[in-house]
Amino acid sequence: MSKHDFSADEFAERLARVRRAIAKAGLDWLVIFHPVSIYWLIGADTKSFQAFQCLTVSAKPGPLVILSRLSERAEFLADTLANEVRGWGGGEPADPIDAFAALADDLGLMRGRVGIEVPAYYLHPHHYERIKALLGSALVAEPTNLVHDLKQVKSTREVAYIRQATEIADLAMARAIAAIAPGRTELAVAGEVYGAMLGANGGLPASTLNLVTGPRLAFAHGAPTERQMQTGDGGNIEFGATYRRYTATIGRQFNLGPPGARHREIYDTVRRACDAFIAKVRAGVPAIVPHEAAKAVIAAAGFDRYRVHTSGYGLAPGFPPSWGEPLNLFGGSRYTLEAGMVVTVEPPVFIVEEQLGARIIDNLLVTATGAELLSRTTRDLIVVG
Repeated sequence: MSKHDFSADEFAERLARVRRAIAKAGLDWLVIFHPVSIYWLIGADTKSFQAFQCLTVSAKPGPLVILSRLSERAEFLADTLANEVRGWGGGEPADPIDAFAALADDLGLMRGRVGIEVPAYYLHPHHYERIKALLGSALVAEPTNLVHDLKQVKSTREVAYIRQATEIADLAMARAIAAIAPGRTELAVAGEVYGAMLGANGGLPASTLNLVTGPRLAFAHGAPTERQMQTGDGGNIEFGATYRRYTATIGRQFNLGPPGARHREIYDTVRRACDAFIAKVRAGVPAIVPHEAAKAVIAAAGFDRYRVHTSGYGLAPGFPPSWGEPLNLFGGSRYTLEAGMVVTVEPPVFIVEEQLGARIIDNLLVTATGAELLSRTTRDLIVVG
C-alpha cells in the first residue's frame, strides 16, 4: 500500500476514528509500533518493521511523525502521509531509543497521558523496557489492539483488494494442483504457487506456504521439502495470496490416486465442521458460536482431542510473519461478528500417531444475513491422477 491506494478521504476518516478512540481511552498520545497499524493510517509499505520504528498519533489534530531507520526515509517521504519523517542510524550504529527520546521531548509526550502498542513481533523487549522507563508516569496504558479493532470492518475498497487477492489465490491453487504428480517434490509445487502469485501481480505473502504429503500429513504447518510425492500419498497445501498487502488464505486437501478410507473419514468430518461453522456466521453473532458449531461436529466424530488449531480468525493486511487480526473464533473470544469483517474458516483434525490430518481453509465476508464464501476453488477432496 501507499498513500495512492486509497482516497484522501478514506485515510482522513481512519485517522479521525483513531483520534476519537485515543481520546475515548483517556489518552493524549498513542505510540504505534505494529506495521499494519502504520500501514493502515499513513500507507507505509516498507521493510522498516525489521528494525525499531514508531508512529506518534495525538488525540487532537497534529502532525503525524514517523521515526524509522534512516535507510527508509526516502520511501516514507515519497509514498506515505507522514507529516514528518525522522531517521535514526545510517552508515554507523545508532541507538534508536536515543532518537525516540528526542522525539518524545519535542512532542511533549512526558507532559501528557501516553498509550503504546506492544505487538507480538515488532517491538524488542529491551526497547520496550527502555521506553517504559523513559516515559515514566506519562505511560498510562498499553492499548495494543486499539487500531486493530477499528480496522476489522473493511471498507468497500479494502474488500475489493481482498477479492483481488482471492482471485490470485484461486489461480495459484489451480497451478499447484496441476503440478502435483508422482516424482515431483513438494518444493517444486511450492515454486509453481509463488510463480503464479507474483506473475498475477500479487505481492509476497506475509507468511510462508505450508505443504505436506505422505507421512508428513499430520504436520499442521509443515514447510515444503525435497520429498518426492508418491502414488497413494495424501497431501495438504495452504498459503496466503496478497494484493497491496490485503490477504486471502486458502487450503486444500488432495490425494495422489484414490484416498484411503481413514483419510476420507477425516476429510469428510473436517468438511462438515467447516460447513457448520459457515452456517453460523452473520453479523451480530458472538465469535465463539461458529467455533462451537464446528467443534461439535468434530467431537461427535470422536476427533475432538485432535483439534490443535483455532477454528478461524480475522484477516488483516499482512507483514511478516503474520496476517492475522486479534479476532479469533475459538473458546473465550469476546468479539462479536460485524458486517464487513473478513474471517477464515479452518477447523482441523491432525492425528499424529496415524500420520494423517485434514484442514480446509476458506475466507468469509460477514454480512447482515450470513457469510459470503470468497474462493471459487472446489472444496472437495482433490484426487490427482
